[in-house]
Amino acid sequence: MDRPRAPRNRTITLRPEETAAYAARCLKAGGAPFSLAQLEDQVIWGEMEEAASLLPDSFVDLLLVDPPYNLTKTYGARSFRRMDADRYAGYTRRWLEAIRHTLKPTASVYLCCDWRTSITVAPVLEEFFTLRNRITWQREKGRGARSNWKNAMEDIWFATVSAKTYTFHLEAVKQRRRVLAPYRREDGTPKDWVEGEQGGWRDTCPSNFWDDISVPYWSMPENTDHPAQKPEKLFAKLILASSNPGDLIFDPFLGSGTAAVTAKKLGRRFLGIEREEEYCALAQYRLGQAQTDPRIQGYCDGVFWERNTQAMQHAALHPPASGKKN
Repeated sequence: MDRPRAPRNRTITLRPEETAAYAARCLKAGGAPFSLAQLEDQVIWGEMEEAASLLPDSFVDLLLVDPPYNLTKTYGARSFRRMDADRYAGYTRRWLEAIRHTLKPTASVYLCCDWRTSITVAPVLEEFFTLRNRITWQREKGRGARSNWKNAMEDIWFATVSAKTYTFHLEAVKQRRRVLAPYRREDGTPKDWVEGEQGGWRDTCPSNFWDDISVPYWSMPENTDHPAQKPEKLFAKLILASSNPGDLIFDPFLGSGTAAVTAKKLGRRFLGIEREEEYCALAQYRLGQAQTDPRIQGYCDGVFWERNTQAMQHAALHPPASGKKN
């Protein structure tokens, strides 16, 4: 039975017949190997390791991976069961071995994880790639605990195939921050900041701690019922930093489609693999939305804004029509 929704809830939902129709647009894993021409801007519906064995070599520019964290959680019709750290390390090693042949020598890799799996996956990732940094981002949602600290952070490991040659566009991912105590030169002009109609601001170099991300929730048009959906703004930073227009972005655990949707909005090609019919359908629906509405909440006019700076986010003040299906 469908859960009741508040009138202003914009969560994307699909009827059973819509789910079947959208999922039918996906490629099916099984049979002959795929050619690159078949794969561009596609979602493969099937088991990741089986699908990965059918992919060509050296065609991926950027790998975005958001695998199941080592938690007991239900995804669609199936559940992932928590295991001990050694088994989870082995699980990580298996899927890395399955997909690493798809990466170009100049490719970059971003691997999402929580605090516990971060400890486990980093040494495994370093077996395959050059490890470069750990991004920690603040997910402002999270349950409190009576005898522990609230878990409100997640990690993303940044790695590259090559030790020397890879893509990184610093200027594309600078963050615009408000200037609250601005300095001025003797003539009164701003020093190292810009004065605008709505206050002063400065574009700052991005660090590996991100406090400007909003996890999708019921009033955001990108929201779905996927239990671990990543924000488009989060992946936009990774894509703009570590790829060029026209590059191919690959997510082998696509979920509800955020990596593919964000890649499409930013002028990149994409490929995703997802085993759950429900999430394949949501990804296809969202890709259709992206065709006519390329906006990314929190990213406007080439600028990543601080969270809750709505006075400066003029695009966010004019949201698209509701994504809710009745």
